Formats: sequence, C-alpha cells, structure tokens
Amino acid sequence: MVDIRTMHPASTEIIDLYERNAQAFDEARGRSLFERTWLDRFRAAMGADTSVLDIGCGAGEPIARYFIDAGSRVTGVDSAPSLIEIARARFPDHAWTVADMRSLDLGVRFGGILAWDSFFHLRHEDQRLMFPIFRKHAAPDAALMFTSGPSHGEAIGSFHGEALYHASLAPEEYEGLLTANGFNVVDHVAEDQSCGGHTVWLARLGSK
Repeated sequence: MVDIRTMHPASTEIIDLYERNAQAFDEARGRSLFERTWLDRFRAAMGADTSVLDIGCGAGEPIARYFIDAGSRVTGVDSAPSLIEIARARFPDHAWTVADMRSLDLGVRFGGILAWDSFFHLRHEDQRLMFPIFRKHAAPDAALMFTSGPSHGEAIGSFHGEALYHASLAPEEYEGLLTANGFNVVDHVAEDQSCGGHTVWLARLGSK
C-alpha cells in the first residue's frame, strides 16, 4: 500500500467494490482463523450478554461462524447486499441486515461489538462519528473490538485490480474517542505479527 496526502476517489467506492466482487471476496477470504487469539480475548471481555454485533460481517466466514459455534447470537451488518445474502443462506437462524455502518441504528444493544477489517475503510471524519454509534449499540459491560492502521494516514490497497481505500486516525485520537464514549482500552497492539500484522483495539464499556 502507498500513503497518500489527499482524499482518494476510492474512498467513495468501497460499497460498490464489495458488491461487485462479493463472490470473489468470499472465495478469497481465508478460513484459517488467524484472528482466533483476539476473538478469544474479545469473548473474555464481554459481560453476561454474549450477543454479538458484527459490523462489516461480509459473508459470515470465518468470524461470524466462530461466534455462532461458541453459542453467541450474531447480528451481522454489511453494506453489500450480495454478501448479506450469502451469510443469510449459511446461517439462517441469525440476523443479517443490509446497512451502512455510518447511519446504523438498530435499536438493540449487544454484549460485543466487532468491526474487524471494515471500520478502517471509512474516511477520517466518518471514523470519528462511529464511536457514538458503537456506544448506542453497547449493552452494559460490552466489549468493542476494531482494527485500524498503526498511525494517522490514508493508504490504498487493491482487490481484483481495483483500488481499495483504508484510513486510520492516530492512536491517541482513537484512545480519546473511546474514552469520550465511555469505553476503556483493554488491549491494543500495533501491527501484531501474530495476527497477520493487524493493528487491533479491544475496549470495554465502563470497565477500568
């Protein structure tokens, strides 16, 4: 990926890109569950409510399946209708909703809120506005986990030859946004080499 200094047009094409390439994305998505250590920490951080809101759930493999197999009730949200259709066919007993995370208002609170490899496709200003949305959907003692970049900036990756936009705030800003919305950081690792180089944030509502 290459850093850029100005807003890239790809930042407005994320939803369409995933919709056009839904089947290819599902086929390419690894099933090894290299994220398991963080998912285990996330489950351990949740309170009594084990329901999970998976924001940017894709087609439900492998992360939603992990929570379903662990006994959680999963509500998956994705802006690409074709990905939701696949997830719904795989796991018909769970809830799957086509929605843009930036305007999400389900009227339900969850014990765990996850935005793994999804939230970081938003532009800086949209990421800032997500924290009240996380808070609105958080049950008492809820866990929140998301991936970001390691520092403030924008970067462009590629999927099927198309530009794929990513952005990140500075770590200090993420921590401030979490605190302002009632979350306390439980764990944070930048570019975790045991998790494919992901930068991960794990927080809990109202817990020191």
